Amino acid sequence: MSFHNLPSRSLAFAAMCQAAYLVDKIATKGLCPDAVAFDASLRSIMRTESDSPLDIFGGYESLEVGFKSMLEQLDNASKTRNMQVTKYVIGMIALEKKLSANGASLNLLAERLNQVQRQLAHFEIDDSSVLSNLNSIYKDLISNLGPKIQVNGNPSCLQQEQTQHKIRALLLAGVRAAVLWRQIGGKRRQLVFSRKAMIHQTKQNLHRV
Repeated sequence: MSFHNLPSRSLAFAAMCQAAYLVDKIATKGLCPDAVAFDASLRSIMRTESDSPLDIFGGYESLEVGFKSMLEQLDNASKTRNMQVTKYVIGMIALEKKLSANGASLNLLAERLNQVQRQLAHFEIDDSSVLSNLNSIYKDLISNLGPKIQVNGNPSCLQQEQTQHKIRALLLAGVRAAVLWRQIGGKRRQLVFSRKAMIHQTKQNLHRV
């Protein structure tokens, strides 16, 4: 079955928006506002063999935060666009492009994610040791590929190691969603020319939550 369609791309883009939204909230408040969304974003990193985008992100309920954030970003009528979230999503798309063009980094990424998979036999996805590993993967293999994503927030929050680890793990999840988005036909111009269709699809997805 092909997933080169608007519904699938809307899920992947919502996953990017979800990761970016959580990064912004953790960076400014120091706390994650939604544990279900955080868990789903991190788990999506590890689902590299799933049959469908919906499986990768764990169902519509797991993307509720992403759908709402996506509507805030795309629906101008809402007048609630968060420019930090926009900036993070653009950064994820840019890093994905660099990653997908770098075969060596892709191979290393697969190896490192296998190590995390072995960890998950003993720890939950949000365990500090797993977050530390995901943080290192992003720093070592993703962050240096292209223009770094500069995260803005409360300095007292950003100085905390655990906060840094959560943020980089979420950025890794966002890049993973961007990889899928591009694989199933996602292009930046669609954010302009297919905006109304994406908004309509996302409102439908919210009704499925």
